[in-house]
This record gives sequence, structure tokens and C-alpha cells, in this order.
Amino acid sequence: MTEQPSRAPEPVGAYPYTRRVGNLLFLSGVGPRQRGQKAIPGVELDEDGNILKYDFESQCRAVFQNVRYILEEAGAQWDDLVDVTVFLTNMKDDFSMYNRLYAEYFATAQPCRTTLEINCLPTPIAIELKCIAALGD
Repeated sequence: MTEQPSRAPEPVGAYPYTRRVGNLLFLSGVGPRQRGQKAIPGVELDEDGNILKYDFESQCRAVFQNVRYILEEAGAQWDDLVDVTVFLTNMKDDFSMYNRLYAEYFATAQPCRTTLEINCLPTPIAIELKCIAALGD
């Protein structure tokens, strides 16, 4: 059997996307970039790399899809998520859209959730998820 190529974006640092401890699967922070691309969905940057504008909905959907890819590649499923920590760079402008999309994507899976506003993320993105999944034996 041939191994399927990864659909998840490459990590932006020296870390694994997942680490399993017992029946828990820990995911490193996951952003919206697409595999093999440096461009970030919905982000327009100036020549100095500063964000001019961004489409938060496209970033949010891309992050959720990337989490799904990472889970599946680790042998887990979306409904295995038990805890999600969300980092937003603009709570005031983006929380309502995020909350609406979260309700759409997590209609059946009901993990615990913490949402934090932070000053910035390592790349010019507006959202990142840190997740924990519980796997069967």
C-alpha cells in the first residue's frame, strides 16, 4: 500500500503537528496556510509584509480544514476533538464570524473551547487553533 501524501500545510517551525500520549492526540498550533504555498488564504500584504486586509472567513474555513487533515492523517476524526484553544488577533472584528463558523463546523462535535485574543501570530494570520483529541484504544 502506498502512503498518501500529506494534505496539511508544512509546519512553520521545528515541531511535529501531532504527538500522541496514551489515548490523547495533541495538535500543535494550526493556521490557514495551504500545503506547498507560502501565501495565506484571503490575506493581502504590503511590500514590508504587513497585513493590508484579510478575509477572516476564508482563513477560518482553511484552519478548520487543516485541523481535519491533520486529525485524519493521525488516525483520528473531527468528533474525537475534546479541547480547542483558539487564538484570534482581532476579537472585536472577528469573533462573531468565528463563533458562527465554529457552530457550523462543530455542530456534532462539542469539545471544550477557549478563545483568546493575542497581539500577533508568528506569520500574518488572524486565527490559529490548538487542539486535543481523545482516541480509542
